Amino acid sequence: MSMGKFQIEVQNLSKFYGSIEAVKDVSFSLGAEQVLGFLGPNGAGKTTVMKVLTGFHFPSSGKAYVGGIPVDEAPVEVKKLIGYLPESVPLYGDLTVDEYLEFAAQARLIPKQARRPAIDASLEACALGAYRGRKIETLSKGYRQRTGLAQAILHDPPILILDEPTTGLDPNQIIEIRALIKELGKRKTVILSTHILQEVEAVCSQVLIINEGRIAAQGRPEEIAGTMKGGVTWELVVKGAGLEAIKGKLAKLDSKIKIASAAAAEGLAEISFLMPGEKSDNAGAEKIFDWAVSEGLKILGMSRKKLSIEDIFVKLTVEQSSSEQSSNEHGSSEQSSTKRGKHEGKK
Repeated sequence: MSMGKFQIEVQNLSKFYGSIEAVKDVSFSLGAEQVLGFLGPNGAGKTTVMKVLTGFHFPSSGKAYVGGIPVDEAPVEVKKLIGYLPESVPLYGDLTVDEYLEFAAQARLIPKQARRPAIDASLEACALGAYRGRKIETLSKGYRQRTGLAQAILHDPPILILDEPTTGLDPNQIIEIRALIKELGKRKTVILSTHILQEVEAVCSQVLIINEGRIAAQGRPEEIAGTMKGGVTWELVVKGAGLEAIKGKLAKLDSKIKIASAAAAEGLAEISFLMPGEKSDNAGAEKIFDWAVSEGLKILGMSRKKLSIEDIFVKLTVEQSSSEQSSNEHGSSEQSSTKRGKHEGKK
């Protein structure tokens, strides 16, 4: 069966718990062999979306498809395609690693003759071979996480859904688990839920940021950053003309350029400007070099200033939430003023 056909598609997904709407009209899709970083503050709705995708919860409205299969119509078939590692790994401390994986293989209905090869392969992938005879209760947190991950990949699923896989690990364990996830992402579709921003930069090819149940942004980190800034910020050190002349020449590079800062020192001009985004960093750099040559200028230094994942996250969650709260409070204040005016007018 072709890996290319396995993917995830979510269409206008909403989920209510009683009167609380935990997820609000969420839509996204993910192709094969991509690692999606699912980012958001605690309580943003990440785990709810993952529970819907894994068939543990059904949507209140909208649809979720895994491998083209509607989750709410065939949850058992969907589970065959997914390896799931929940935030609290369901392990049995009194079993050895080998015994636990044997139990998981039986629960997965892996044929008896295929169980031992499957267990050996997952132990090797998670570097657990030396620990297969150890009781799980004697393992460190990092090796318990590895055991949970071995369970998730035991049936060689095309899709992995990992909820906060590095929570509670020490720095060395985190590096090891991230490297393992990155390697698995070369041959599987992976959704990685996390609130650790460095995790996304280290592992993920795509990012989806969810805030208060809604998608705040999605795409590659650099795409999101470029959209938020309205372009790419370049910083140049240029020789060959005065500062004012160079500022004027920049209009020939792109009429929509916005100069952020400019200074002159020792015959050089240092200038920072926002330029509408190109399809790639290389395209933008080539455009700037060609401009400098045509204007008789020498570029002595050039760098592209990027918004970090942390910058993006703060702008899309903390600042957005503050803005909405302020707007709501302003609306409530206006409504109160209107009501007071009406009440006073009746006196």
